[in-house]
Amino acid sequence: MLNTLVSGLQIVLSPSTFILIFAGTVVGVIFGALPGVSASMAVALALPFAYKMNGVVAIAFLCSVYCASITGGGITAILFKIPGTPSSAPTTFDGYPMAQRGEAGKALGYSLVASAIGGLIAAFAMALISAPLAAVALKFGPGELFAVAMLGLSVLTCLDNGNVIKTLVSGLLGLFLATIGMDPQTGVARFTWGSTTLLSGVEMIPVMIGLFAVTEVLKQTVKRSKKGGSDMESTGGSSKFKTTIPSIKEFFAVKWVMLRSSVLGTVVGILPGAGATIASFLSYTVEKKVSKHPEKFGTGIPDGIVASECANNAATGGAMVPLLALGIPGGNAAAIMMSALVLKGVQVGPLLVKSQPDYLSSVFGSMLVTNIIMVFVALAIAKVFAKILAIPYSVLGPIIIMLATIGSFALKNSTGDVVLMVAAGIIGYLFVSLGYSSAALVLGLVLGVMCEENLRRAYQIANGSWAKALSSPITIVLLLVCAAMILFPIIKGALPDKKAQK
Repeated sequence: MLNTLVSGLQIVLSPSTFILIFAGTVVGVIFGALPGVSASMAVALALPFAYKMNGVVAIAFLCSVYCASITGGGITAILFKIPGTPSSAPTTFDGYPMAQRGEAGKALGYSLVASAIGGLIAAFAMALISAPLAAVALKFGPGELFAVAMLGLSVLTCLDNGNVIKTLVSGLLGLFLATIGMDPQTGVARFTWGSTTLLSGVEMIPVMIGLFAVTEVLKQTVKRSKKGGSDMESTGGSSKFKTTIPSIKEFFAVKWVMLRSSVLGTVVGILPGAGATIASFLSYTVEKKVSKHPEKFGTGIPDGIVASECANNAATGGAMVPLLALGIPGGNAAAIMMSALVLKGVQVGPLLVKSQPDYLSSVFGSMLVTNIIMVFVALAIAKVFAKILAIPYSVLGPIIIMLATIGSFALKNSTGDVVLMVAAGIIGYLFVSLGYSSAALVLGLVLGVMCEENLRRAYQIANGSWAKALSSPITIVLLLVCAAMILFPIIKGALPDKKAQK
C-alpha cells in the first residue's frame, strides 16, 4: 500500500503529468456540469488527447476526467435541477430544494466535500483490496447481476412512502420503456411503432433531462402564472449565493452517511455494469431507510446530497478495480479507458498489476490528486454557473430549455432525442400533478436493461431452467432481501394504524 502511494505520487506530481491531470480535472468538471454530457461521454471526448501520451500518463489523465465529471454533474443538479450526469439525479432530490431556500452555496459545499471524501475512500480501497474484491466480483454471473439489479429496483417502495402504489406503477412504466428498441439477442424491433429513433432504445439522458429540467420549468411557469408574479422575478436565493464548505460540526453530523455511502458506492462500482448511477440511487435509499428522520428526505437536507455524491464518486474507484485486476471494465467509462490502454499495446488482465504496477499506482495517484484539486476547481466553476440564478425566470426558463435541447441533441445529433426530451418533460409534469414519481420511472429505465439482459443470459446458460438460473446462494439471498424490501412497506400500509386508533 505504501509503495503504491509513493509510486503513484511520484508519477502524478511530475510537472508535466500534474498539468495534464489539472487540465483533465477542469475539463471533467465542465463536461459533467453540462446537461446531456455523461461521464462516459466526457471520457470519450477526452480520449483523442490521450493518443500522444504514454500508457501510464494516459490512464491517469482519463481517470482525472472521469472522476471530475461525476462531481461536475452535481453542480447543475443543485442549481437548476438538471442532472449533469445520470448519477447526479438523486442529488436533485435534496440539492435543488436547498437552492430554492437560498442555500445553494451550502448545498454545493456539501456536494463537493462528499464527492472528495467518496473518491478518496474509493481510491484507498482500490489500492488496498483490489485483488480480493475483484475475486469476489468474479463470482457474480448473470443470475447474481440480475439479483443486484432487482435489489436496486426494490428501493422503489422507499422513494415515496406516502404513495407506494403510484411509485411502483411509475417504476413499472420505466421498466416498460427499457424494453423499447432492438431486442438485444434476437435483433427484433420492439414497441418502436415505426420510429427509427426508438430502434436504439429510449435514451436515458434525454428522458432524464426532460423529467427533471423541462418539468421544473413547466412547474415554475405555472406557479408564477397562478401567483401573478412579475416576469422580472428571479429564481431566488442567488443574491445570497456563497459556496461554503460545511463546518467541522456539520461535517461530523453526516460522517456516518459519508462512510456508509462511500463503502456502498465502492462495492457497487466493482460489479461489472452496475456503475455510479445505481450506486447513487441505492445509497440514497439506504440512507433514507436508516435515517431517524426519513420524512425530511426530498425536502432539502444535507444527508441526501452527501449520500448521492459520496456513492457516485466512490463508484469511480470501484469501477477501476475489475479493469486493472481482471481486464473487465466496471462501466462504460472504464471500457473507454480500457480501449485506450489496448491502443497503447497494454495487455490488460490479471497480470497487469503484477507485471506493470505503475498502472495501478498512476490511477491511485491520479484519483488522490484529482479529488483534492476538483474541490477548488468546482468551487470556481460553480460560482460562474450560480450567476445565472440572478437572471429573471422569464429569461432563465428559456435558457434552461435551450441548454436541455442542446444536451439532448448533442447525444447523437438527432432531433428524435429532442422530441423524446419534450415528451418526457410533459409526462414528468403530469406525473408531478397526479402524484406519480419521476425518480421511480428513471430508476426503472436505468435498471430495466440490466435486469432483462442478465435474466435472459442466466436462463440460456441454465438451458431453459429457471430453477438453475436463480439457484446460486448469492442470488437467492439478494432476491429474498428484494422481496422483503418490496413487501414490507405494502404490508405495513395495509395494517391498521395503532396510533390513530388510540
